[in-house]
Amino acid sequence: MTEHLLQVSHLATEFSTEQGMARALDDISFTLNPGETLGIVGESGCGKSVTSLSVMRLLPKPAGQIVGGQVLFQGEDLLKLPADDMHNIRGNRIAMIFQEPMTALNPVYRIRRQLGETFALHNPGMSKRDIRTASIEILQKVGIPEPEQRLKEYPHQLSGGMRQRVMIAIALSCKPDILIADEPTTALDVTIQAQILQLMKDLQQETGMAIIFITHDLGVIAELCDRVLVMYGGRIIEQAEINDLFDRPRHPYTHGLLQAIPRLEKPAKETLSTIPGMVPSLFDFLPGCRFQNRCEHVQELCQQQVPQLETLASGHQVRCFRHQELGY
Repeated sequence: MTEHLLQVSHLATEFSTEQGMARALDDISFTLNPGETLGIVGESGCGKSVTSLSVMRLLPKPAGQIVGGQVLFQGEDLLKLPADDMHNIRGNRIAMIFQEPMTALNPVYRIRRQLGETFALHNPGMSKRDIRTASIEILQKVGIPEPEQRLKEYPHQLSGGMRQRVMIAIALSCKPDILIADEPTTALDVTIQAQILQLMKDLQQETGMAIIFITHDLGVIAELCDRVLVMYGGRIIEQAEINDLFDRPRHPYTHGLLQAIPRLEKPAKETLSTIPGMVPSLFDFLPGCRFQNRCEHVQELCQQQVPQLETLASGHQVRCFRHQELGY
């Protein structure tokens, strides 16, 4: 049996607001194996990014706090580590690519300083010459032309695709065991997006790292991931191997997301399928299933009880009282 690289169990996160405490994550559990790519998908506000920030212990303070659960990395609970020990793991063993590189990179520092700081921080014995050599090598690895020139430039002098490659270079500079990518291709055009996805595949094959890929794009999930979590309202509502999820979704929300994907075989100018309504705020969820106000299959039980995440014989997990009768 494969030992899990990362095991998240019953993770719960809350934020302090003017209206009171808001539960942003509720009972999140999943595993990640070495070399695996796990996708996390859902609409904006469903808890995808909060999940990654909770794992990394990067929640904004003092508003955000983890109030329950475990995050075991190679058997060690990250939530119980002293700040200094967590600092050594963050960026070194578990790295993260943020959604918008223009805000993640410091606009007043050249690329050489921002990339070099990563090497110097995690490898105190490196000389300036070794840091420069390593910086050029990692920029070459992520497909940046003329890396010596790019080191002299500021973030605003680079294109969006180039900045994202710099972010990937920074994240990969310490050869992490886990790379968390939070919507790294959202702001890029489709050509650059394809290049970034292929780059991540190639680097994963070369280094053997595991990837958590966060996105709202199921097309990207299908291209890159081995397994996928579907989130809604701060809860996991479905979890399955990628082919199993696409072939037979068990939750009405997942089915709605798949139906909303544009397809070439559909007639021209046909109205795209949508999921009616919007994700409620954290204070507006009704008792029971959090998807009930948008679900066409809602019944009285859904409004009274919270469905549990049920594991089926295939290993497919679903949080829905009616999954057996829906038959998508």
